[in-house]
Amino acid sequence: MRDSMMNAYTDMEHQNRSQRGITGLETAIILIAFVVVASVFAFTILSSGVFASERSKQTIAAGLQDTRSTLLPKGSARAFRGYDSANNPGIFKISFTVANAVGGEPVDLTPPYTANDAGTDPDLVSGADYVTVLSYTDEEQYLSDVPWTVKFVGANNGDTLLEVGEAAEITIWLLDLDTSVSVGATSSVAVMNGTGDGQGGDGGVDITAKILSTNTGFSIEMKPARGAIIQVDRTTPPALRTVMRLQ
Repeated sequence: MRDSMMNAYTDMEHQNRSQRGITGLETAIILIAFVVVASVFAFTILSSGVFASERSKQTIAAGLQDTRSTLLPKGSARAFRGYDSANNPGIFKISFTVANAVGGEPVDLTPPYTANDAGTDPDLVSGADYVTVLSYTDEEQYLSDVPWTVKFVGANNGDTLLEVGEAAEITIWLLDLDTSVSVGATSSVAVMNGTGDGQGGDGGVDITAKILSTNTGFSIEMKPARGAIIQVDRTTPPALRTVMRLQ
């Protein structure tokens, strides 16, 4: 009996010695590891949230600025007729008026050309740093950077920024105009020579067969540096007059 009890006690003591426990240091290391990992994840999530919030603010601010810089056409478009060297009538320029759609940011309307009613119009402005581009499209052609001039109408402060309460008349030139002869005379207009020498336009219609005439649809796009694009879509009438209001 005594031997049996001694053997049982010996077996229990052996089992107790063979079991291993977790020390306090190991527990601390594991806890620290969990804390570090959790901190890294928390920092990553917070950084992503801050970045996304900042990007959202920038997007909203940019959208508001673009909205405040949007132009709006005012009134009707007008087309003007001349005659080429073969006495064929054709439209040499088209005008329309724009203003700020919402009172806000000024729009830079520095023009690449001017028109002074002397010699040949339009006249290239040497070194003009213009940021607003106008393009023209009809059934026969696409002009990506057509010559244009600007004339402010009504109250304005004399600069080329379209500001609150101001209106500007934009004129695109499809043909060169010879101001030394009557606009109703033969050879009053001609296709643009493409030389860019300042004595007339460069970038308008350069082929006689493509001169804008009757019953032709066309589109003008005005692309400021900021804000929405203005698109003017019109169709020429069945008969051309000296000045035409296009609906």
